Amino acid sequence: MKWLRRWKTRILLLLAVMGPGFITASVDNEAGGIYTYSAAGAQFGYSLLWTVLPVLLALVVCQEICARMGAITGKGLSDLIREEYGFRITFFMMLAILAANFVNIVAEFAGVASSLELFGVPKLVSVPLAAAMVWLLIVKGSYKSVEKVFLIASFFYVSYIVAGVLAHPAWEHAAISLVKPPAWQELKQPAYLYMVVGIVGATIGPWMQFYLQSSIVEKGVTEREYPTSRLDVIVGGIFGVIVAGFIILACAATLHASGHRQIRDASDAAYALKPLVGQYAYILFSAGLLNASLFAACILPLSTAYTVCEGLGFESGVEKKFREAPVFYWLYTLLIVAGAGLVLIPNFPLVRTLVLSQVINGVALPLVLIFMLLLVNKPELMGRHVNSRFFNLVAWATTIVIIAFSLGLIWVS
Repeated sequence: MKWLRRWKTRILLLLAVMGPGFITASVDNEAGGIYTYSAAGAQFGYSLLWTVLPVLLALVVCQEICARMGAITGKGLSDLIREEYGFRITFFMMLAILAANFVNIVAEFAGVASSLELFGVPKLVSVPLAAAMVWLLIVKGSYKSVEKVFLIASFFYVSYIVAGVLAHPAWEHAAISLVKPPAWQELKQPAYLYMVVGIVGATIGPWMQFYLQSSIVEKGVTEREYPTSRLDVIVGGIFGVIVAGFIILACAATLHASGHRQIRDASDAAYALKPLVGQYAYILFSAGLLNASLFAACILPLSTAYTVCEGLGFESGVEKKFREAPVFYWLYTLLIVAGAGLVLIPNFPLVRTLVLSQVINGVALPLVLIFMLLLVNKPELMGRHVNSRFFNLVAWATTIVIIAFSLGLIWVS
């Protein structure tokens, strides 16, 4: 029975360190991401499913690098950038990340508003309540209690997988599209290329790298627990990308197939699904959007507060009291108030904000990846845990491809 005890020990250890990787990958399927995947399926059918496999590989590699750096150095990504490259570079990077993340925060509250409007709740009620809820969760909770709430919220994404199955997609067509590379003529279309960059940004956001590494550090994961934490990252990445693929699948099988090629936002996708796949899939899609929006409305301001405070040398962390980390908590509060406040403005361009947030993520990601790769390959920081040749190949290829797609998008536009 030694093998049984051994597996029991491994499972208990996985449950002990599980959280940062799974939560980070799950929360990236937020309102902007859900709209982007929905729009990809509605506009281009199954033809963008080829992005799923390379994005999965890139996501797992990027997240594993951050988890490893956090476990080995005991420091957040912003901390390392400031210590190795100076305050000036860090300051300007923090400004760029703050701007990109703020657009995403606005998108999350837009997702809360649109998802609850499907159930008849006006945004003047839903948005302030959501803002108060996420503020209280972080400010009054401990790291362990907050993480438990986030893990529970992560599993609600299964609703999208169920909705995708209920949509009865053409499985054979989808399987072929999953492995079939795009034609050159498709990549020359501005709308197609824009959506490719948006999918990459929706799946591998710059904020994810900062949040994951900070979470690993605050959770107290060390070199000893790192192998199990690595499994957490891999499982989380696979789950997150499967959810994204099923959202594309559901909208390709229904909206695209019925000629409904343009959607205004993620709630519009949910509403359009109703007559095509029935009440149950509509409710699952709508509930999934609400969960994702609330979830990300907690995480994104938190990630931004971590990133900026670490980079500028201020105290940060959910475990600390308000008086111990005032800049951290005030920045978190300001981001929530400003993000929710903008959504309440009449005629605010919510749809444009949703897509723009993901494209900004895709364009900003290479800069973050370059710093990550420079840091993780320093023996004085990482010792024997520097990147392998394979990890360097995948990460640098990801960086170069995203830069090429971004430049191509600017050129064709």
